[in-house]
Amino acid sequence: MKGRLSRTLSYKKVCHFILVVLALGISCLYASPTQQLNKKHIISTLESRYGERAGMRVKAWFKVLDTSQGLTEKEKITKVNNFFNLFRFVDDIKLWGDSNYWSTPMEFIGVNGGDCEDFSIAKYFTLLQLGIPEDKLRITMVKATTVNQYHMVLAYYEKPSSIPLVLDNLDRKIKPATQRKDLLPVYSFNGRQLWLNKEKGRGVLAGSSKKLAKWNDLKHRLGVERLRKPKLRLE
Repeated sequence: MKGRLSRTLSYKKVCHFILVVLALGISCLYASPTQQLNKKHIISTLESRYGERAGMRVKAWFKVLDTSQGLTEKEKITKVNNFFNLFRFVDDIKLWGDSNYWSTPMEFIGVNGGDCEDFSIAKYFTLLQLGIPEDKLRITMVKATTVNQYHMVLAYYEKPSSIPLVLDNLDRKIKPATQRKDLLPVYSFNGRQLWLNKEKGRGVLAGSSKKLAKWNDLKHRLGVERLRKPKLRLE
């Protein structure tokens, strides 16, 4: 997979997001809790919706879950990061016909690709499923200075005061945020809270929003009952 960045992540898009959040006020996002997954139903549904190879990919995903149970948190994040970084990077407008579509993990696995938001979201929910506490994870919007574009990564905080480790599809090696001089944090969130970032590894709690459209829409589509078909077939 080539570490290309989505050209649709423009300055206007990021600014619009922040303005919407601030207009809505304090934020309390919600992530679905870890739950027992119906493996047979999920596999058959992805095969039916996206084809045989999608079934093979979701079986591989289940294998990651099954073989990661006894690992340490750092081993889990490494395994999950490596797994999803095998997927293809594709712009939303090409793949979905939508300039800013947040695909669910099952859609991402089903179609075999997505943009940086989709990589981060899939890693986030997979790590939740593996028992990583959500207060250790933040989906983070950054500016990638080397290409002067906005980009999304997943940050893992071993402790609240720790410098986070960055899980990224652009640079596949997990590194502390202080070693990612190419990334300038803008905002971050998890299933409960939203932060506006001032510097690497730090953030100002910005409150919460129960009406954050993209996140609420994503939550509504989690699972395999509302899978969307892509505009572009990758295989």
